[in-house]
Amino acid sequence: MSALPSAIDAAAGTRRPIRELPDELVSQIAAGEVVERPASVVRELVDNALDAGAAQITVRLLAGGVRLIAVEDDGVGIPREELPLALRRHATSKIASLTDLESVGTMGFRGEALAAVSSIAELSILSRHAQADGAWLLDGRTGELKPVARAQGTSVEVRELFFATPARRKFLKTDATELAHCLEAVRRHALARPEVGFTVWHEGRLVEQWRPAATAARRIADVLGDDFVAQSVEVEHGTGTVRVSGHAGVPDAARSRADQQYFYVNGRFVRDKVLQHAVRSAYEDVLHGQRQPVFVLHLSIDPTRVDVNVHPTKIEVRFRDGREVHQAVRHAIENALAAPRAQAIGADMAAARPAPLFRPDAPPVPAPWVQPAIHFAAERGPGDMAAMWPASRAEPAAAGAMPSAAPPPAFPPAALAPPPAATAADGTQDWPLGRALAQLHGIYILAENRQGLVIVDMHAAHERIVYERLKTQLDGSAIASQPLLIPAPFAATPQEVATAEACAAVLPALGLEVSPFSPRTLAVRAVPAALADGDPVELARSVLAELAQHEASTVVQRAQHELLATMACHGAVRANRRLTLEEMNALLRQMEATERSDQCNHGRPTWRQLSVRELDGLFLRGR
Repeated sequence: MSALPSAIDAAAGTRRPIRELPDELVSQIAAGEVVERPASVVRELVDNALDAGAAQITVRLLAGGVRLIAVEDDGVGIPREELPLALRRHATSKIASLTDLESVGTMGFRGEALAAVSSIAELSILSRHAQADGAWLLDGRTGELKPVARAQGTSVEVRELFFATPARRKFLKTDATELAHCLEAVRRHALARPEVGFTVWHEGRLVEQWRPAATAARRIADVLGDDFVAQSVEVEHGTGTVRVSGHAGVPDAARSRADQQYFYVNGRFVRDKVLQHAVRSAYEDVLHGQRQPVFVLHLSIDPTRVDVNVHPTKIEVRFRDGREVHQAVRHAIENALAAPRAQAIGADMAAARPAPLFRPDAPPVPAPWVQPAIHFAAERGPGDMAAMWPASRAEPAAAGAMPSAAPPPAFPPAALAPPPAATAADGTQDWPLGRALAQLHGIYILAENRQGLVIVDMHAAHERIVYERLKTQLDGSAIASQPLLIPAPFAATPQEVATAEACAAVLPALGLEVSPFSPRTLAVRAVPAALADGDPVELARSVLAELAQHEASTVVQRAQHELLATMACHGAVRANRRLTLEEMNALLRQMEATERSDQCNHGRPTWRQLSVRELDGLFLRGR
């Protein structure tokens, strides 16, 4: 068996000298960090096109980008004398000093992408500057410059990717897989820049085209589909120097995979643990199981408060104040999801209400023909109708049981203060969730609204109402802390000790008091009063772990909400509880006024809408 390579040659008894690597090998090593697959090249070239002020970008691919990647734009172009510099390592027009690096506002800035790609592929640049009379073509292999014809802008061609490093080429997937990754790279840019048009060709066939859009919502609909916008809410939230905007999908639109999650920081697509944790925290109250939310969110922040020079691919960032960003993102999504969907239905009904067909002040118009009345009672007899619709149904009493009085109303209508409802043309109130018709199997409430039939899970709906009421009472006061009679010490890791010291001002706000007991031991001296019966050490470890990883912790709040959810579940109306029409209507009105009432505490839906068209389809009406 051969030995692994080593810096010391054991056979000769000598060591290898330290030497400076040639520039080509250095570029190939850098290419291993920057260029993972064809999609990486597409991302870098589109970044450069956007930084050049392009309004239209065209991407042409062959064999999924392995044989050819061509990116054309109509930006300002590159002057002839700067073209050779574009292929040198760490040559860029984006930054010139440390101050520029600390406040980067462009997509690219490292100045190594083109040099890295040129070392592993055949690269050429064709560009015409805005002030130039003609265009120039630069051959990346020979460095030759020659004049050519082209309109203003730049075209970059990359052929035979990884031809100089055949071992890297073996790790590529099928052409279809690489094409999908290239399309995703362009899709991420398209969602960030709705004012720019994007076109993608593969093997001479148009596969994607997104024209410039007037609004971000229109671009989202073009890229991800109209259903994405229809099943999302607009997010708009600003606190201090942090602003969050975009669209967040409703819980019903959640998917089994996290394949429609797009987060941008100052226009740059990123994957960050702080942001992902903030989004998940905002959804944890309304998502069922391990479902993944969908969203397109943009975070605007002072460039000096975020470090984008963290990873060669620029997909990771580091925030100066991660806690501030975490709270801003979480509150933005929570506020957007708080409004129940019934309110939107009510607004749509008010906007789409037609003019009344019958006006009380209009003179009566005699009808040309009146259908004669049909006397059901005379034909069938009153006994048939009474048998079909009995006035009351007697419940058989259990043997030996005393007859009990009717249970008190679960939802006293007099105690409610429902939001004002629209008025229909016939003068009746037009509620978003409609008027109750009946109760089905003691579980569901059937109601009628302008759209059709509403089906409500009464236990799930009432559970959410009680839960939100308890949360409101809890949020109105600070987290009460209960000192422990005997402190609970535990052996802590160096990271836990460092986190406890760094977050000493944050822990009391969570109802916790954790102090050093020895250089390697921490002691829990106080815990939230609501969680006094739990394990103080386990609680402290969980809080410190989240603070260390995400710079914010929701462990205490999550544990408190779990207790409130249990209380709400036991306090909600049970299945098989007979409700009167007044009680059913009172529950519907409370749902319309309660935040997050579309899902129960476990993330399951509380109501569903069946439109008249859907009902007609079930019975093949109109076919």
